[in-house]
Amino acid sequence: MSAKRDYYEVLGVQKNASQDEIKAQYRKLALKFHPDRNKSPDAGEHFKEISEAYAVLSDSEKRKIYDTHGHAGVDGRYSTEDIFKGARVNFEDIFGGFGSGGFDSIFESLFGRGGFGGFSGFGRERGADLVYETSITLQDVLKGKRVEIDIPRDIDCENCKGSGASPGTTMRTCTVCKGHGQVRTSRSTGFSTFVTVQPCNTCRGQGKIIERPCTKCKGTGKQRGIKHLSFDIPSGIETGEYTIRGEGESMANSVNGDLIVRIKVKPDEKFKRDGADVFYDQNIFMIDAALGKSITVPTLEGTEKISVEPGSQPNTIIKLRGKGLPHQGSRGRGDQYVRLVVNIPTKLDKQQKKTLEELRDTFG
Repeated sequence: MSAKRDYYEVLGVQKNASQDEIKAQYRKLALKFHPDRNKSPDAGEHFKEISEAYAVLSDSEKRKIYDTHGHAGVDGRYSTEDIFKGARVNFEDIFGGFGSGGFDSIFESLFGRGGFGGFSGFGRERGADLVYETSITLQDVLKGKRVEIDIPRDIDCENCKGSGASPGTTMRTCTVCKGHGQVRTSRSTGFSTFVTVQPCNTCRGQGKIIERPCTKCKGTGKQRGIKHLSFDIPSGIETGEYTIRGEGESMANSVNGDLIVRIKVKPDEKFKRDGADVFYDQNIFMIDAALGKSITVPTLEGTEKISVEPGSQPNTIIKLRGKGLPHQGSRGRGDQYVRLVVNIPTKLDKQQKKTLEELRDTFG
């Protein structure tokens, strides 16, 4: 749940940019930062960042979710594999003229052989997802919240430090895959090349062969334990599911599962929420509504003085600009809307009744 740069900012386009503009700008940046063309140390990271931005913004459904809910909306619905795999056609179209071997070759450069289960690791087993549920208050939505939890899950074996090999022994590099953990085969059809990447059967995708497995973990390198994890719940967040990549269960020769964080925003005693806006009902006496009055109302961060104009009617709305919640995934805040609930007395004594009757007669 770490903060990411705005996708439109990453690509350098406006939010109303057309698909053609987004595609053209991405191609320009991809040519600049592609690791085969740019040898600067940070080129690879730039290439990953712009590729993720393009994968989302080139897909109409993902772009709509991002425009509405920001990064949390996309991350809560799609794994990284889903984001890129869904945009495969768009990438093939752009990289077709790069002479770099197409989609699989491009993203092997991005994530390394076996470094990302979504591409060169298609078809690999995946650890189970874990689920953590928590409730937060409106104040947490306003300010964000740091969460620290202990998750029962597989951790590195204490005996072999996660290597899977018996202490004091070494592992040898697999001679079949030469330590990559995967076997890559290519087949040319004349106009195109089909590339297949599969886990190495000899070393089971590890790249190393254990001569003497650890007796405690049986060579898996894992044991059951507790993983301490801390993460930030960003301000502006809404009730829903959000994903922390790679913090789920792990298993031998697999991609880690994810930690699914289910967040519920608890109802507030004073305020009702609608996105980034909040609503508050303020009771006022009917005479104050008629004559007008300066009153103080609560806000998320204290109090605010407002003026009730003379002759205010029931359900009049007064807007306090910028007094709502932060917008999720973008800058700025929503507004607070104060609804005037005019209280009319149900019981009057003789003098009060006489006074109101005399007042009524003056309007007759």
